[in-house]
Amino acid sequence: MKLFHTFAAAGLLAMTAAAPAAALDISGAGATFPYPIYAKWADAYKKETNIGMNYQSIGSGGGIKQIQAKTVTFGATDAPLKGEDLEKSGLVQFPMVMGGIVPAVNIEGVKPGDLVLDGATLAKIFLGVIKSWDDAAIKKLNPNAKLPAQAIAVVHRSDGSGTTFNFTDYLSKVSPDWKSKVGSDTAVEWPVGIGAKGNEGVSANLGQTKGAIGYVEYAYAKQNKLVYAKMLNKDGKTVAPTKEAFQAAAANADWNSVPGFGLILDNQPGAESWPMTAATFILIHKQPQDPAAAAAALKFFDWAYSKGEKMAEDLDYVPMPASVTAAVEKVWTAQIKDASGKPLYAAH
Repeated sequence: MKLFHTFAAAGLLAMTAAAPAAALDISGAGATFPYPIYAKWADAYKKETNIGMNYQSIGSGGGIKQIQAKTVTFGATDAPLKGEDLEKSGLVQFPMVMGGIVPAVNIEGVKPGDLVLDGATLAKIFLGVIKSWDDAAIKKLNPNAKLPAQAIAVVHRSDGSGTTFNFTDYLSKVSPDWKSKVGSDTAVEWPVGIGAKGNEGVSANLGQTKGAIGYVEYAYAKQNKLVYAKMLNKDGKTVAPTKEAFQAAAANADWNSVPGFGLILDNQPGAESWPMTAATFILIHKQPQDPAAAAAALKFFDWAYSKGEKMAEDLDYVPMPASVTAAVEKVWTAQIKDASGKPLYAAH
């Protein structure tokens, strides 16, 4: 946890101290899922251009509210808005990067990848049906593991969260019980467990609570040295969370099939696909209140697409394919304009 908060504080101080004209300062808020890569990109971009990017990692629900209220240059969400909602709010939506959600646990003697879970068992744990780590269903998936007779402590998000949306969407697809009793949304009525704010809060809780299980974006699990579980995917294959497995899940994605590129990538077929893969999205007004800040934000996103791939991969995110970024940049030119109708981004 220290890593992110220290990095964020240092980054924001640096951005404030050396910021040029306020109009060029880019402000954003929303999803915690992409925060590690947005922080890394912001730091590198600041060094290269002297333009600061202040991103508040407050959860997808907060990001949607702030962009609708026009208090930030852009919002960020892992739960894509539907076409009619984008139209109603005058927003453009596009995917920025992809990653994976992982079940993370704190069980003594269990190391990363030691434990295997499937969707049905995961749903029963979060429904409170499976209450102990030595339950027969978990043992069946892990015949050689030494699982303790220890109560399972469920940790879930307490804020409006795109990570929750994608996690519960997956559980709804693999468990009829989950679908009928809880369903899928950015915030749900959790049957059991304790709530924590952000991927950061869930990571911290997991680290402190023996017998715990939660769901976090993989970069948080990796950088906070959390123990993640492997998963059985839709094809019945055991897979580990890797950028290759996230890429496999996204390989056949038809991004143009949904308004605002709002594709859900969980439970995809394929022997190598990670079952809880997700994209994260940016929201920006078609006619921004501050055109200079919006133009600066689009330059930053263009830079991240073209120069940020290696940084994303280093944190086990998956960059968007070139065909998608080209389609996104056409949308920027066509739809994001100042009050006079002049495009704020020129395709190159």
